[in-house]
Formats: sequence, C-alpha cells, structure tokens
Amino acid sequence: MPGEPLLIVDDSATNLKLLNFVLARQGYEVRTAADAEEALVIMRNWRPRMVLLDLQLPGMDGLELARRLKSDPSTRQITILAVTAYAMKGDEPAALAAGCDAYVSKPIDTQTLPALVADLLAKNAPQDGGDRR
Repeated sequence: MPGEPLLIVDDSATNLKLLNFVLARQGYEVRTAADAEEALVIMRNWRPRMVLLDLQLPGMDGLELARRLKSDPSTRQITILAVTAYAMKGDEPAALAAGCDAYVSKPIDTQTLPALVADLLAKNAPQDGGDRR
C-alpha cells in the first residue's frame, strides 16, 4: 500500500538508513526515530499506519513502547512489526504479548520486507477509516 505512513524506530543509524531506503523506494512515507522517546514525540502530531520497532532500544525498550501504543486508544490501531538483532527463544512470544502484530529477526531480508509490510498493512487495515493525523 504505497503512500502509507511508516515509522522506523531503531537505535542503529545503519538500520534506519537501510530500512528507510528500502521502504521509501516502495513509495511509503517514512519517518525515523532513534529511540522510543523520539518516536512518541513524532507521534504527537503525525500518525503512522505501521511502526517497525527494534526491541533493543536505549532507555525505554521496544516492548514497553509497544505496550504503551496498544494501551492508548489513539494509537492502538497502529500495526507494529517487531524487529530484533538478538533473536532469542521467547522473543517472539514476548513481542506478541506486548502488542506487536508480527515479528522478524535481523538481518532484515530487504527482498521480502516490502511484501511483509504490505501484507500486514492490508491485514490490519482500519475498519473506520482510521485517524491519520
């Protein structure tokens, strides 16, 4: 669904740049944040349809950010794709329990990521038109 707003939250500048490049090339409106606090600031005035969320962030981790987003009525419809470089047994269930809609481990396959993003956006399309401030 090109044109959809996406937020990438990752403390690695390399990962931010790569994911931004891959998804912007597909026509998505991409913004980036280096940590959870910056992501929350961005979302005060702009609402993404999806957040690609690194689980290992400085300060507030990705699991806590996912819980906050899903507990807030104004952000609970945002699709969250958890991504992590430290894929360990139990990470996926923890991410899903925190409210993430899907999980993928790094390194991200840049060939399959656009299809995964499109599938998740289609699956989680807002039923009421959604708030896209």
